[in-house]
Amino acid sequence: MSGSDAAGRLVRPFALTGGRTRPSRADFTLITTVAAVDPPPERAPRPQPEQVRILRRCARPVAVAELAALLDLPVSVMVIMLCDLLEAGLITAHPPHPVSRTTPDLDLLQKVRDGLGRL
Repeated sequence: MSGSDAAGRLVRPFALTGGRTRPSRADFTLITTVAAVDPPPERAPRPQPEQVRILRRCARPVAVAELAALLDLPVSVMVIMLCDLLEAGLITAHPPHPVSRTTPDLDLLQKVRDGLGRL
């Protein structure tokens, strides 16, 4: 990466968020699932190019962390952009399902253990 590419990369997240450093909502987590609204609302504002990239990746539900990784953006920037898309009515957001603390799902825990073992 040349010096100018590195400098451009430092400015890019700032430009994508319009200089904002905090999301307008506090309910997005790394495992919040987001999906594009299809069809988009008629009165929704026209999305910016980076928002279009996000919407394409959200054609199927995807976790915030995965989306940030796919688009090579910091999670903090991704959350700010997702807040904008949610407020525009262009995506839906679903928090993770609560886990019962009384009875752990042993089958799920076994699958997680097996998956981690394969890493």
